[in-house]
Amino acid sequence: MSGHIQAAPIEKKFFTTGVKILIAIFGIGMAFGLYRFIFSLGSVTHLNDQYPWGLWIGVDVSSGVALAAGGFTTAALIHIFYRDKYAVIGRPAHLTAMLGYTFVAIGLLFDLGRWYNVWHPLLPTMWQGNSVLFEVGMCVMLYLTVLYIEFIPIVTERFIGHSPKWIDAILKFLDRIFNKIMWIFIILGVLLSCLHQSSLGNLMVIAPYKMHPLWYTRVMPLLFLTSAIAVGLPMVMFESIWASWSFKRKPEMDVLSPLSKVAAVIIAIYFFMRIIDLTIREAWGFAFEGSLQSNMFFLEFVVGLVIPLIMLLFEKVRRSPKLLFIASALYILFGVLLNRVNVFFIAYQPQYAEKQYVPAIGEFAVTIGLIAALILLYRIIVSIFPILPAHEKQA
Repeated sequence: MSGHIQAAPIEKKFFTTGVKILIAIFGIGMAFGLYRFIFSLGSVTHLNDQYPWGLWIGVDVSSGVALAAGGFTTAALIHIFYRDKYAVIGRPAHLTAMLGYTFVAIGLLFDLGRWYNVWHPLLPTMWQGNSVLFEVGMCVMLYLTVLYIEFIPIVTERFIGHSPKWIDAILKFLDRIFNKIMWIFIILGVLLSCLHQSSLGNLMVIAPYKMHPLWYTRVMPLLFLTSAIAVGLPMVMFESIWASWSFKRKPEMDVLSPLSKVAAVIIAIYFFMRIIDLTIREAWGFAFEGSLQSNMFFLEFVVGLVIPLIMLLFEKVRRSPKLLFIASALYILFGVLLNRVNVFFIAYQPQYAEKQYVPAIGEFAVTIGLIAALILLYRIIVSIFPILPAHEKQA
């Protein structure tokens, strides 16, 4: 799924001040993570029998899966709908998705009580076909495998002509084979993504009496899928502009501006779906009850959905890297990430809870440490492999 672009590794100094700060943050997070594996979940989290899912499921897993949606949305846009002009963003989007899903799998290990049994779904004798989590787990494992297979042509391109003859011959053989069959993995990747993005929304449908009415709806799987598709393109725009600033390159606005038009249409569809759903269920009254849930709903709905949608309707915003970055960040952080947090532990109201769940410092440290590691790996990989366009534009 590389697209036909001229790409090259970035030649920039690696150990900058920002990189050193990220390494420190990652080290602190992993110290808490190591403590969790030695002394169990309860030693670093505020999770309990009433709140079995917290920050790690809401952010690391559910939000991580949604925010990695740029991979399958750009793959569909470029290879299924034949929008070749977006090929320049295909590789960065694919890398972001691959790293995102990798860290979803790592983040899940921290959250599992018996993390050492994570391999059990690989055995057919342990399959549970009636479990939504089983379907999500299998789809995520398969899609992660597909993402790494789709990365093989980038690896072969990097080392062909720079390796011993016998390795070069193997790389050329692999390159020919995968170029012929890559369309199978692209379609499979889009299909698997649609399946598990919607299934994540199905997880809470089984708890109608424990969910706040502002979020509980039987169409939650459809809302999760639509919001994931909608966040895929803003995530690509956010990552592309951030990378341009970080590597002192000119943002690819000739591609990002038209892409933002598509993003605005999909976000508008998601916006109207939320409006219609809340209206049909007569749930608007709960938005004004003044509770934690109603305040979080307004934050998500107004800051994360209405404001970025209005911003993207203006051409001035779509042509400005800074404004487009702000609009994308608002939808990513408040429209989708906050939505997953709200669904998984703000809207969730167990019957016998003594107090509201608030994440512990250790949970925040592990989550922020994983995000720092993801950014570091992104920088390492774009420095080794041809991911970003070769003809650098000076800012």
